[in-house]
Amino acid sequence: MGCDGGTIPKRHELVKGPKKVEKVDKNAELAAKWKYCALSQEKLRRPIVACDVGRLYNKDAIIEYLLDKTAERPNAEAVTHIRGIRDIKELNLTDNPEWEGEGRTTKGDRYEDVHCGMFICPVVGLEMNGKHRFYYLQTCGCVFSDRALKEIKTDICHKCGDTFKNEDLIVLNGTKEEMDKLREKMEERRAKAKTKKSKKSKAAAALPAPSEAKDDAQSPQVDGTDCSLQNGDESSQSAAGSSSSSQGTSSTSSATKRSVQKMTEKSEVFKSLFTTHSSAKRTKAQTSNWVTHTPYHF
Repeated sequence: MGCDGGTIPKRHELVKGPKKVEKVDKNAELAAKWKYCALSQEKLRRPIVACDVGRLYNKDAIIEYLLDKTAERPNAEAVTHIRGIRDIKELNLTDNPEWEGEGRTTKGDRYEDVHCGMFICPVVGLEMNGKHRFYYLQTCGCVFSDRALKEIKTDICHKCGDTFKNEDLIVLNGTKEEMDKLREKMEERRAKAKTKKSKKSKAAAALPAPSEAKDDAQSPQVDGTDCSLQNGDESSQSAAGSSSSSQGTSSTSSATKRSVQKMTEKSEVFKSLFTTHSSAKRTKAQTSNWVTHTPYHF
């Protein structure tokens, strides 16, 4: 039973038992969700955006995906529901003052907190590292913890002051059930938006064209001319009345116009301001014998 060298094998080396199920490291899973982009698998850096399902992305990676959707990417399935830039929202995050960055050197002489997050809740101060539930508002993009929203119940954003509803709250990196519910809500909103667009297009098609509207507006004028031709006497009388009224108005307007120089209540100083005054008129000595029509005539 011995091997070369006189070694004796043990039972677990000869008999193969059932394979152990590999357990996923929770710390690594949380770090992958909260510190890395769901599309490019790169570290999250500002500007950070979130989709309607609650995943976190780098905005640069999303723009590159929208510009070229045919390129192969490791996690292309995570962004199939993103059709355009309107389907994402840029997050208004609060920096963690205790975050020293990834470039810090660990010499082993102090405790290194693996769960330290880059961002915190601006109300309670909880770190956004996956241990606590966080929401973001679709209206303004501000991010808050679940505890802050429960302790301070209000319809106004704690950070920017914009109003919001409970429907605008979206969980960040939620469970599969929560993501399925968010996906259903997203599809319902898109279906409602499509119905609204179809109704608007139908209403626009039902409205008459501008050329048709002009023809309709001109048609009653033609009918009016026919009636005027039939009733010639009445039209002539009305024309005579209108001409007389126009003459009367012209006579009254001419009567109301007076020269400033003929106004007795005005002083001579006031009258001298106008060109019709005698001082403004030239004498025969001042007038020239010939007149140039253009300044280039010599």
